[in-house]
Amino acid sequence: MQRQTTIAKAQNIERKWYVVDATNQPLGRLASFIAKHLTGKNKAIYTPNVDCGDYIIVINADKVSLSGDADHKKNYYNVSQYLGGLRTRSSGVMRREYPEEMVERAVWGMLPKGRLGRQIYKKLHVYAGPEHLNEAQNPEPLEIKY
Repeated sequence: MQRQTTIAKAQNIERKWYVVDATNQPLGRLASFIAKHLTGKNKAIYTPNVDCGDYIIVINADKVSLSGDADHKKNYYNVSQYLGGLRTRSSGVMRREYPEEMVERAVWGMLPKGRLGRQIYKKLHVYAGPEHLNEAQNPEPLEIKY
């Protein structure tokens, strides 16, 4: 007797909205947890070539924690493609001035690259404070387990 493999179709996927509180959560563990839910790897219907994931809202991104001396040692780089166009920012500066970008970069690094990864990334919404603009979607709180 042969077993049938279930392949998810994009039009049949039900997506939910979840809120994740990033207060005192390690950045890497938080990012991997979010990436797993964005891609849909936590669902039984996961298919690698289909976007099966849910929408994730991250609040309190400015309260995320980093281990050890990462505030001073970890750097974020941007290059403008001009001579002398390298901009370097430490994790401490990123957490103070650009907390949303810091969480978004960590999650982006754990998503697949290409057209599907860009589609999945659009379902992530990050906010520095406790308020968010997605109340109309009635998001459910998501407990972080790792």
